[in-house]
Amino acid sequence: MCVVDSARVLLLRDALAQSGWIERTRSFSGSLRRVPEAGRLLLVGTPDEEPWHLAAHLDDESRLSGLAQLSPTLVRWAPPSDAPAHLSVTMSRLEAATRGETVFVVAPDAPPEFLLERVADARRTGATILSIDDGDDDLAALAHDRIVVPTSLHQRLVVTNNMPVDLDIDAVSHLVSVAAGENLSRDSMRDRVARMLERLSGPAPRA
Repeated sequence: MCVVDSARVLLLRDALAQSGWIERTRSFSGSLRRVPEAGRLLLVGTPDEEPWHLAAHLDDESRLSGLAQLSPTLVRWAPPSDAPAHLSVTMSRLEAATRGETVFVVAPDAPPEFLLERVADARRTGATILSIDDGDDDLAALAHDRIVVPTSLHQRLVVTNNMPVDLDIDAVSHLVSVAAGENLSRDSMRDRVARMLERLSGPAPRA
């Protein structure tokens, strides 16, 4: 995650400190850390909204935290024929999901029937199902854990510290990825941002 994104997440976490959202995203992210090994976290979106940013942030958190299992396999609806191998994983990968794997669905819009069927198949074979979605009833029946983020602007406004915070799916995804890589007994988010800033600024000039 770049320094700008990290700083924004830090400000968002500060704003939401008393809202319960930080605890909720930490609880949800615990399921991501329980993925047994790299390659077994399958991240999928809807045909109109593939979760590219969340995939990149989880990959960053994997490197920063040393938790290889956080690096996701991005499952795509229709990758181009010339896409590199790591960006060529198709929906058929969900059909091969097994016990010990986690299917993570990010659905800001309604998931199509085809996706729900593949997720249901993965659940039947023993995969763990997670979702961040706008309240879809069918996903609710499939997910072992989920966070609901309404897409209506009025509904997604969270009032905290006497000011409204626009908490959309993208913002919640950022909070989840940061929480997944966070070591609560060691590094705080603020410490990590400070270290990134130090690396960017380089050594102080000599007098």
